[in-house]
Amino acid sequence: MRQPYFLPFVFLLIVSACNSSKTDSAGSTTLDGSDLFPFGRVLPNENNHIELISSAAHVGFTFTGTTCHVYAYINATGHNYLQYELDGEYQKRIKVAGGKNQPIIIKATTDGPHAMWLYKATEAHTGPLFIEKITGANLKALERPQVPLIEFIGNSITCGAAADPSEVACGIGEYHDQHNAYLAYGPRVARALNVNFLVSGVSGIGIYRNWNSDGPTMPQVFDKADFNYEGKRLWDFQAYKPDVVSIALGTNDFSNGDGKRPRLPFDSAVFVGNYIKFVTYVKSKYPKSQIALLSSPMINGARRNTLQNCLIAVKQNIDDANPADKPVAVFFFKPMQAQGCTGHPDVQDHAVLAEEVAPFFKTLLQ
Repeated sequence: MRQPYFLPFVFLLIVSACNSSKTDSAGSTTLDGSDLFPFGRVLPNENNHIELISSAAHVGFTFTGTTCHVYAYINATGHNYLQYELDGEYQKRIKVAGGKNQPIIIKATTDGPHAMWLYKATEAHTGPLFIEKITGANLKALERPQVPLIEFIGNSITCGAAADPSEVACGIGEYHDQHNAYLAYGPRVARALNVNFLVSGVSGIGIYRNWNSDGPTMPQVFDKADFNYEGKRLWDFQAYKPDVVSIALGTNDFSNGDGKRPRLPFDSAVFVGNYIKFVTYVKSKYPKSQIALLSSPMINGARRNTLQNCLIAVKQNIDDANPADKPVAVFFFKPMQAQGCTGHPDVQDHAVLAEEVAPFFKTLLQ
């Protein structure tokens, strides 16, 4: 599935790193991982390779000619996925198998120059993807422009899980075989508004309980670099300063669970209390950011009304406690009958969600 992008934005992104690439005797250049400008929750490993952690974490570069080689790998068995856009147009996902460190060959139809962006298609819990180096002709690293930034915090919907069965059908393979973070609603909104984005999503996670467990919930893992409760690496919130922080949680708190573990009825008071604490924590990390609370398109009927009332209560409490700050913004999605795997939105549903919510974010950014 090929999706249009905004070509003027692509060329705005190009920033030369002329001194970083290395040229061999045959005229081929190399960009090591340390030469790149990664964006998202990313960290260097002990070899200075780039570790892409979060959904849609990405790196960019330009090259000339018809091919370039991406040296990517995972430190695990199984597989993971990259995806990419070339000259502003989305191309496809690429499977990266464990136990191999073979170059991924990217082909173009003309000699270029070409602008290339690589994205992690999967979420943090799927495991990291590493970029060792890029080889090709006339390589230059790309850096994101100094434009507004939206951070999208949420669950499986936010990270594009179960959205793309175009290569692996629903119910077949691994859970992450249908992930497509690039085509989730948040990155779509960011591209439509020509702004930068971060995706901080974890499948099955909630504010006070998860899809089929009592935790660890998003408030318990948000400060971990890989959203792993047992993880030792803390995320550096000084790395980015979002203009808007979008929080879309609640779908899993309202879930009936997996039918195997005991599940108490939804507790509005606990939900609101935990949500207030989480927003307060986010504000402590991003004191100048506009906070936006989003409802869930997957919750309908009486539960939808309950969630909306809960979000209004959270907003009122935060606004009353912080009268000098920007008021918390709230957006309610329209109910949706999702067409993706296991009741999730598919990539076309995400296009609908993005079109619906983009004007809301545009107003906030103004």
